[in-house]
Amino acid sequence: MDDTTPDATSDVTDEADIDEAQAMAALAEARERLAEVPVETMITNHAMGMWELAAIHLSAEPPDLTSAALAIDAFAAVIETLGERIGPEYDTLTAALSNIRMAFVQVRASAPASGDA
Repeated sequence: MDDTTPDATSDVTDEADIDEAQAMAALAEARERLAEVPVETMITNHAMGMWELAAIHLSAEPPDLTSAALAIDAFAAVIETLGERIGPEYDTLTAALSNIRMAFVQVRASAPASGDA
């Protein structure tokens, strides 16, 4: 091969290196933004995701009581273990926990017997 002829494999490698560098820069930027969010806010958001997951399984046709119970238990574990350390949303989260537990009991009572939860 002539020294003046561009090497196609080096172009591909250069593009891959550029793509990897861009991905790493994007990851670093995302981490910086995440570090700026209060931990309490992140925990609250994730906890509410578990609440939503429980609600989805309770409202399914037929309700998936086993999955709903697991999501409720995970939600409760976070709220009850961390308590007021969660921050200003603690009261809202404990009310949400009570409500989803009550909804579970109501759905289980009206669901046909299937051996779930």
